[in-house]
Parts: sequence; structure tokens; C-alpha cells
Amino acid sequence: MFCFALSLPGTQPIAGVKYAIQILLLPAFLKWILALDRDFTSQRPRPFQLLISILVVFWVASNLRAPISAVGPVIGAIIDSLHLSNFESSLITSIPLVMFAACSALVSKFAAGKDLGKVLILGLLVLGLGLVLRVWGSFFALMLGSVLVGTGICVGNVLLPGYIKSNVPQYLGMLTGLFAVAMNLTAAIASGYSIRIGEWTHMGWRGSLGVWIVFILVALVVLCIDLLFQKRKGTAGAMQPQDSGASIFGSRQAWNISCYMGLQSIVYYSIVSWLPTVLIAYGMPEAETGWVLFTFQMATIPLTFIGPMIANKMKHQRPLIVFIIVLMALSLVLLACARLDYVYIAATLLGISNGLAFSLCLLFFSIRTRNTSQAIRLSGMSQSIGYLVAAFGPPVFGSLHQWDASWSSSFCFLLLCVALLAYFGWHAAGNKYV
Repeated sequence: MFCFALSLPGTQPIAGVKYAIQILLLPAFLKWILALDRDFTSQRPRPFQLLISILVVFWVASNLRAPISAVGPVIGAIIDSLHLSNFESSLITSIPLVMFAACSALVSKFAAGKDLGKVLILGLLVLGLGLVLRVWGSFFALMLGSVLVGTGICVGNVLLPGYIKSNVPQYLGMLTGLFAVAMNLTAAIASGYSIRIGEWTHMGWRGSLGVWIVFILVALVVLCIDLLFQKRKGTAGAMQPQDSGASIFGSRQAWNISCYMGLQSIVYYSIVSWLPTVLIAYGMPEAETGWVLFTFQMATIPLTFIGPMIANKMKHQRPLIVFIIVLMALSLVLLACARLDYVYIAATLLGISNGLAFSLCLLFFSIRTRNTSQAIRLSGMSQSIGYLVAAFGPPVFGSLHQWDASWSSSFCFLLLCVALLAYFGWHAAGNKYV
């Protein structure tokens, strides 16, 4: 509060004093965060190990949504440049989702017994090649690049929860929250500044999509440092076959988590795809719809980070499921009934609930499994099923509008998904392993 007061009008703050106080308070804040989440039953990691793990999680996760979110604002420029049809342009974003659904379970099998850091590096190299091909300049390169982008992102999506559980199990909540925050933050930046990045680089849409190669290079450097540290320490980075190897598809709890993943993804992708169109139909100027979507995306961040730390300390997470369902249902009702009257409140509530729902799903991959092998297999199963289910969300939402022009039926569809989310989330939040 004192730092804030120093910046108030009329207080004539001394810049050096203000920044000195903020720098002095930063270690105390970080210490409080670490103490909030730490599992004291486990051995405390070395400071450098914790730092490098934080950097790996942040920089790898930063590459897992932005390459897709950056496409939307510049899709018109891509269509004009390559003379694409609307169907061909839709493949740029739909192909990665198909790859998520098709490859997630395969990635978990491929990674079995291998060094997770090395497989993550391979995934980033595939992602980087995909980014280069997307801006190469031909339709074939654009499609092949989209396939590789989806494959590379799929590797990070599946393996990063296992990396967290394997390397720093003492801080599952904090690093899971950081995982989700990095994804959402860079996705918001990519969607909000994609056009400006193209202007700044003087490369148009190619600059908007290609600039994310810088994030991949940083992530590769951090992962190489992590591998050198693990090698120097003499610790194995490989995922050992610690369980019986029985198919995780036979676990009822695994299906609860997978369905939970899919249902919360339906709500997210339907809103991201259709909310601007809905608001324009309600009478909002097109330019303002971007701010509503930005509000939704930014509202996901606070509880996305804090939520997993709180959830990791709970015996079961059912109170959080109730909180998510109430806020999500209320926000959808406001959008359907109040329309533009409380649209920013609705966007904020929807962002808070969806952000917490997503980060809680990522946490389930770790706390509902006994070891790293199970965590990666559960992540692969849940994301394969989840993204397959989520792919049907936006088309159904839009198709219902053709039958009911008021959008009420479309929002009723999302409310039905929220009701199912409550059922599967309640069971997934129970204190039971897969």
C-alpha cells in the first residue's frame, strides 16, 4: 500500500525511493508465494533448480497458445495475400485443434521412458519449423506448417504437467498456475497486438505470425541449461515406468477428468469464437467487441495463478467446482438475458470461472496421479478427448443461431455444458487417484 501511495497524485514521490522499496519487497513477496504453495513433506529443491524449472515452465507454456491466437486478427490479410477461400482460411486454426485431439495420447506413449526435457526440445523444434513454414508464402506450406504447429504445441501441452510433477513436486500448485498464466497471458498479447506486431516488423501478417519464433529460441536455451544442470547433478530426467502400465482408459476418474477438460474447453472456444459476433448482433460497435474479449481473457489470469496453489492444499476441490459453476452460469445468463447492460461484468465473471476451471484441470493431471508416468498418460488421454469434444462447441453454438436468431438457444447449449461440467467436475475433484 505504501508503494501505491507513493505514486498517487500530489504525493510528489521520489522515483528512486519508490523503486528501491518495490525491489526490497519483491523477495518478500516471492518468499510468501513459495511458502504458500510448498509441500513441506517433500525435500526442498535447490534454489537454482527451482529457478530453472520456473523458467522452463514459463517459456515453454508461452509457446502453447500464442501461435494460434495470433492468427485471428490477421486472417483477412492472409486471405487477401494467398487468395484463400473462407474454408481454406479456417483450416489454419482448425488443423492444430485436430492435431491436439489426434496426437495427445500418442505423445504420452512416445515419451514413455525418455528424457522429458529432450522430448520438449524436439517438440519446440517441430513448432519452430511449423512457424517458419506458415509464413513461407504458399498454401501448401501454410497447411503443412499448421500441422507442425499443432504437433509441436501438443508435445508441450501433454508433457509439461509431467515435467512439473517430476522436477518440482514440492510446488505443484504454483508451477501449474504459472503454466496456465503464461499460456493465457501470451494468448491475450498475441490476439491484442498481432496487427501492431506486423506493422512494427514491416512484414505484415508474416511478421505477426513469425515473431513467436523468438519465444521458441528462449525456451530452447532455458531447456538446454536445464539439461546441463540435470546432467551435472547426475539425476535422470527420463520418465520411468513406475506403474503397472494398465490402460488409463479403464479408469472412471480419468474419464471424469477428461470430460471435465472437454466441457470447459467447449465454453472457452465457443466464447472466443462467437462472442464478438454475438455482441455485434446485440448492437455493440465492432471496435468495442475486442475490448470485451480482452476483458474476458485478462480476467482469467489472477485465479489461474492463485487457484491451483489453494486447490493443492485442499483435501478435495469440490468447493472450487461450486464456485466455478455458479460464476460461469451467472455470466452466461447475463449475456443471454441482459445482453449489453452488464456485458463487462459478465465477461469478467466468465473469465474468472473459465480461468480457474482450466488451471484446475491442469492440476488434476498431477494430484490425481501417483507418479510422472501416470500424469503424462492422463494428460494425453484428457487432452485427446477434451479437444475432440471442444471441436464441436463452436459449430454447434453457431448452428443453433441459424435456428434461433436471438442466440438464446446457443447460450442454453452452453448452460447445458455447464450443468454437465458440474457433474464431472464434482467427481473429478474428489480425493481419488485414477
